[in-house]
Amino acid sequence: MSLEKRVMSKYIPAHIAIILDGNGRWAQKYNFIRTIGHKKGAENLKDMALICNEVGIKVLSVYAFSTENWNRSSSEVEYLMKLPREFEETYKGKFKDKGIRVIFSGRRDRFSKENRELILKTEKKTKDRKGLILNVCYDYGSHTEIIEAVKQISNKYKNNEIELEDINVELMDNHLYTKDLPPLDLLIRTSGELRISNYFLWQLAYSELYFTKKLWPEFNRKELFKALDNFQKRNRRYGGIKEKE
Repeated sequence: MSLEKRVMSKYIPAHIAIILDGNGRWAQKYNFIRTIGHKKGAENLKDMALICNEVGIKVLSVYAFSTENWNRSSSEVEYLMKLPREFEETYKGKFKDKGIRVIFSGRRDRFSKENRELILKTEKKTKDRKGLILNVCYDYGSHTEIIEAVKQISNKYKNNEIELEDINVELMDNHLYTKDLPPLDLLIRTSGELRISNYFLWQLAYSELYFTKKLWPEFNRKELFKALDNFQKRNRRYGGIKEKE
């Protein structure tokens, strides 16, 4: 049985996340400037979203721009700030045909007015689509996400909207950016780096991790199916309870 047939005959994870790492190194490998690597990476994201939608994955979350990425060179940051426009102009055709919904997770107060308006426009335009949800984590940092959730919950307690005993995992889940998304099943990181980089720290509690040496622009259909095949071989215990076959 082929790899794809084997994977498609088993449980497909509802929610996967990818740390899109290696755009700059891919550019360096081929003697391009770093922004060319980001352009190639953005093109690959479109392709990967279409493949995930085809496979039956419900949510694809991608780490596109972290709260720490503001420290990069001005030219690189300037290019990365064009991503919302990329989604509005480049992806709208095929994404609309396939029913792909686009949402953004992360801070928005540091973006330009144009970017904030583009993000809202994209989310509003795609909100009723029934296919894959592409969750673009943009100016995202897990520390910030958790701190903001704690502040919101603390204010509710201060204002007597909740009791101390009401503070639990479910309440915390409901104050994160991912509150309307299914639990995270699988995290993939490309480029060979073996770290999480402040991404989905809370959501990763019982997720599976998969690391590949492939640079993000090189991560293709075959590599995704290899990651899914690896995931399907895991014994997910959730703290002691074996998942049924």
